[in-house]
Amino acid sequence: MIIERVVLMVAGTVVLISLGLALLTNNQAWLLLTAFVGLNLIISGVFRFCPMVVILKKLGLKHGSPFVKEQA
Repeated sequence: MIIERVVLMVAGTVVLISLGLALLTNNQAWLLLTAFVGLNLIISGVFRFCPMVVILKKLGLKHGSPFVKEQA
């Protein structure tokens, strides 16, 4: 698994969970988590820095293209 794919999957999962929690609990405060993820993605794109990438690098994951099929 590559870093970029993990970041995309985690971001998408957190967004869907926070939206689901906002609907299930009828508490719109969960939407702040969605906004945080979106803002973090924008900041990562502008400044080329993502704290999650630093953590995933330390865990031994490598960079790659998330849209190219991985070679075995």
